[in-house]
Parts: sequence; structure tokens; C-alpha cells
Amino acid sequence: TKCESGCVCADGLYENLDGGCVPAEECPCEYGGLAYGKGEQIQTECEICTCTKGKWKCVQKSKCSSTCNLYGEGHITTFDGQRFVFDGNCEYILAMDGCSVNRPVSSFKIVTENVICGKSGVTCSRSISIYLGNLTFVLRDETFTISGENPGVRYNVKKNVLHLMFDIIIPRKYNMTLIWNKHMNFFIKISRETQETICGLCGNYNGNMKDDFETRSKYVASNELEFVNSWKENPLCGDVYFVVDPCSKNPYRKAWAEKTCSIINSQVFSACHNKVNRMPYYEACVRDSCGCDIGGDCECMCDAIAVYAMACLDKGICIDWRTPEFCRKF
Repeated sequence: TKCESGCVCADGLYENLDGGCVPAEECPCEYGGLAYGKGEQIQTECEICTCTKGKWKCVQKSKCSSTCNLYGEGHITTFDGQRFVFDGNCEYILAMDGCSVNRPVSSFKIVTENVICGKSGVTCSRSISIYLGNLTFVLRDETFTISGENPGVRYNVKKNVLHLMFDIIIPRKYNMTLIWNKHMNFFIKISRETQETICGLCGNYNGNMKDDFETRSKYVASNELEFVNSWKENPLCGDVYFVVDPCSKNPYRKAWAEKTCSIINSQVFSACHNKVNRMPYYEACVRDSCGCDIGGDCECMCDAIAVYAMACLDKGICIDWRTPEFCRKF
């Protein structure tokens, strides 16, 4: 709307974001409240966009990846974007292949184990197991162990202050990046070279969120609890019959939760607000902050905010939101 020749600037020149007049070739592009110069690029999981004459020209990547998020007290966003919450004290299959009836052999399986972390019965994902044939990774108690071997799998482990990252390649099938914040948040990013079906709590990764509640028996469940119960690793575990609302159980915590989580709605994250819908993340933050009532309450709140920050980063918006007084980097 600003870039119109002859209105503010002389004919053939256009106003840039700093109020100067430039030729069309020098027009910047805007994204997330930031200006990008001619030829600068931004990348998303599926596109590379280049700034050209004030407009983004985007090209699809040859290999498009998708991410499943498991965070906080049982929040999941599937590969296809479906969101749901569950509170189950059991082991559940997050994602695996070999789901078809005709070919039940899987090359990978990722399992989450939940434990109770609040008096109201809410659960937190605390332990992740990754099975790759005879090779097994177990993520627990802020560290990890590796056992067995599989010469058909290549992997690399990277660490930083906040995360453990696992790059796993199953040749001619999958490239996976698994990111764990050593607490409750776990991200599975998959790029695949096969049309092999994927299944589990992360959905079937077919581009359609409407059929993500596909059960182990290959039918679409009528509700998320039926779907979740079908993906128990151990069938002897008890079924989940209802989802706890921690803020109703702990109303005295609600005001504190809403106040601390309001950073998501504040100016701190304003550059991201028009790129990633903040409300689901804010609501998840309030819910988790109400629920962590037997210790670790600030950890629960910080983890929930970090998920929104990572969603912003996936869109190319880097938010510096941690401070020494608020969710410091240890």
C-alpha cells in the first residue's frame, strides 16, 4: 500500500520503509514487521522466498517437511495441523511407519511415556523412546542413552543450553530432526522420500487434518479420547475418559497463570502475531500454568511460551523473550 509511484515520491520512484525514495528494484519487502532488502531470502518448511521489487517471490522446496509438536501437559499438534489435549498416565505411540494392514513392519517408532505432575491429575511428557530396529534412544531425566546398533541408520546428536537435537537419516525413507527441551516439549520434524503411511498420535501425515484421529484399527475416531486410547503402547493401561481442566481444579492459580502467560499477547511477540495465531498457545500456557501445582510451575509456564517462540522461529521471526528475571537460560 505504501509503494505507489508518484504519490509521495517522483514518478518512477517509490517510498521505502524508512521514508526514502528508491527505484522499484530497490524496494524492500516486509515480513513480520521487519524490512528485507533486494535479494534477501526467508525460508519456511516448504518454501524459499526472495525479495524482488518489493514483493516476495516464493519457490516450493523439492522436499517438504512437516512437524509434530508434543508439549506441556499433553498438548499435541499433528503433522497436518490438528490440535488436541490429552491426560493419560501411560505409554503412547507418537509416530511410526509400517501402519498398513498388508505391511506391518516399521523402520521407526517413537513412544512417549507420561507421568503425573499435578494434584489435579494432569500429566507431563517426561520420557521419550525412539526405536530404529535394534537401535534405541531413550530421553529421560534431562539426558539420553543409546543402546544397540543399526548400520542402516545414520544419526548425529547436538546439544545446546536449552535443547537436545537428534538428526536421524533412514536412507531412501526419512530424514528426521527430533528436538527435546529436556523437560516436556518434543518436536518431530520429518521429511520423507517414500509414500509409506505414518500413524500414531501425530496423525497420518497425508495433508488432511480432518482424518487425523485415525485409530490403530484404521477407522477415524469420533472423539480425541477414543483416538488417544487406541494408541496406548501397553493395552493393559487404563483408558482416558475425560480431560481435566486444571484452572477449574485450581482457581486460585488462574489469575497468576493469565498474568504470566500474557507475554504471548504483548509487544514482545508483536512481530509474530500476524504470522502465527497466538491464542491456542496462550490458552495452552494458562492451562499448563494452572496444572503444575506440585512444583515446577514456572518451568511449565516457560515451556509453554517457548513453544510459541519456536513456532515464530519456524516462520522466520526470532523473538528474544527470555531475560535473567523471566525464564532465564539456566
